[in-house]
Amino acid sequence: MPRMITAAPAKNQTYAQILKSSAIVGGSTVVNVGIGIVRTKVMAMLLGPGGFGLFGLYGSIQTLTQSIAGMGINSSGVRQIAEAVGTGQRERIALTTAVLTKTSIVLGLLGGVLLLVFSRQVSSVTFGTPQRAAAVSLLSLAVFFSLLSGSQGALIQGMRRIGDLAKMNVLSAVWGVCTSIPLVYFFREKGLVPSLVSVAAMSILTSWWYSRKIDVLPVKVRFSQVREEASALLKLGSAFMVSGLITMGVAYFVRVMILHKVGFAATGLYQSAWAVGGLYVGFILQAMGADFYPRLTASISNHEECNRLVNEQALVGLLLAGPGVIGTLTFAPLVTTVLYSTHFAAAVPILRWICMGAMLQVVSWPMGFIIIAKGKQNLFIVSEVAWAAVNLCLTWACVTYFGVSGAGIAFFGSYAFHCFMSYAIVSRLSAFRWSKANIRNGGLYLILIATVLCGLYLLPLLPAAALGLAAAVLASLYSLRALSKLIPFDELPSSVQRFFITFRRSADPSLS
Repeated sequence: MPRMITAAPAKNQTYAQILKSSAIVGGSTVVNVGIGIVRTKVMAMLLGPGGFGLFGLYGSIQTLTQSIAGMGINSSGVRQIAEAVGTGQRERIALTTAVLTKTSIVLGLLGGVLLLVFSRQVSSVTFGTPQRAAAVSLLSLAVFFSLLSGSQGALIQGMRRIGDLAKMNVLSAVWGVCTSIPLVYFFREKGLVPSLVSVAAMSILTSWWYSRKIDVLPVKVRFSQVREEASALLKLGSAFMVSGLITMGVAYFVRVMILHKVGFAATGLYQSAWAVGGLYVGFILQAMGADFYPRLTASISNHEECNRLVNEQALVGLLLAGPGVIGTLTFAPLVTTVLYSTHFAAAVPILRWICMGAMLQVVSWPMGFIIIAKGKQNLFIVSEVAWAAVNLCLTWACVTYFGVSGAGIAFFGSYAFHCFMSYAIVSRLSAFRWSKANIRNGGLYLILIATVLCGLYLLPLLPAAALGLAAAVLASLYSLRALSKLIPFDELPSSVQRFFITFRRSADPSLS
């Protein structure tokens, strides 16, 4: 009997935590996207097309160097710290934190030195001349600052201080804009690299400010402990690095295929659809990485608990993503016109396929985190390579037969494959099975999406839009009702509580 009494609150608390983290991370992401738009707009106005292109090239050099030099240890560091937190041993947490910091410093210095040494070669390859070697050399500071900031962020995320993580990201973006824009305003192209360095400097200051709040025991670390812990960080981190390079490679080759098979205009259509398609679902996926991943890692040895967490995360993801995806499918023409122009109307079919693929991401990603949390780096790399191969093969075939819309079809098909592959893997790793609630809700949204799609292709414009709007409203009401049953009102985030109270008062003035 006591076991039954404690089980329900824990489950409700998990659902409340998922929704809370989604609201916090999603909110901070919206703010960061807005700040990024302002920064991009101002930079473009100050620099013009040529200067803005130069700014992008410097940023690409910094990002690529960080990806290679960082060896993925910030992502693996989140797992190691979360695993240490799961043991409840403060000494273990202190050891993992110390080794992560030391390793990040070493890799940051190594990446900065290598960029400094090969600055002339990097400048020649990127710009066709070694004359920008001095500017490339200065980027080594940005690489060092960013990698060290990433390790501090990994500590905050691994400790599941999601509120601090969201504040850190927003403040870092704000201070980055405040320092970078004046540098470009006064020095124009000469201020580009200093502006990137200033952004990285602000990120390390804000991450230090929030990481210092975490009470970590001072600990003396022996060389043998550093070697053992760093080996584990780098072993899993290399898998994250390879995964990131695979993702960047797939994105690059997909665009190259479209360019060669269809043309420049088609590449622009695909890019515009890609930028919009994953925007809404991206908030949910970021929340998974920020909060769900550390929680899952802390419980990964308990298969029953692990599978319950995955099912709960997938259920909340479905309920949050479903209405948004249906709405985007319906109003894709309006979205592309508002965000771009009427000249991007041909991007609508691509956007719709990408939206459906993004819905599958919400389903497949929680399962994929089981592979990462268990530290199965070889299996993780194999699954990423398999997804990349399927994506590229489908893209080649679909673009050949369907034109640029085929790239969206290929994206959807690759994540359908990813869902089946991930399920086959995790069913062996942790005996994972979908819950009845997920099967029921997944089936419902599948029917709604299929109905909306059929209406869009078979009905005239106005009836199709009316059908899509009705489906979006129905899905929204259903999701709200389902979430209200999962989470008690007093456990909802305060912002959500205020929304419901305001809604009830507007519907019934007697409650005021």
